[in-house]
Amino acid sequence: MRILCYALLASLISACGSIGFPGVYRIDVEQGNIVTQEMVDQLKPGMDRRQVRYILGTPLVEDSFDSSRWDYIYIVRKGRETREQKWLSVYFEGDQLSRFSASTNITSAESSETSSETAPIKPKTSIFCRIFKIIPGVC
Repeated sequence: MRILCYALLASLISACGSIGFPGVYRIDVEQGNIVTQEMVDQLKPGMDRRQVRYILGTPLVEDSFDSSRWDYIYIVRKGRETREQKWLSVYFEGDQLSRFSASTNITSAESSETSSETAPIKPKTSIFCRIFKIIPGVC
């Protein structure tokens, strides 16, 4: 009987992670390299790795199995919601830049700062709030 109580308690505690308690603050997280259109415009085929690293910074992902590709990734998360995701892949042949590919939403630094501030934040209703929406003041 005691084992059954512990198993029930453990399952209830583990289920609390998916419910989402009201009032719990989830921080905004910015991860990766900020890459602007001005930085991408400076890239020219034939540049060496040192020059590319000077313009873009240290890559977030440098594949140890394929040293001819560097990936620059930038993600903004507001709470649990991913708001913005940008990426830039740089390809080398030998030590020279051969080509690069980027996501379509790389913009200038000024417009990306203002767009993230003016974007409406849609509140996410937790399952706890949906279940107990009849009780005022819970959510």
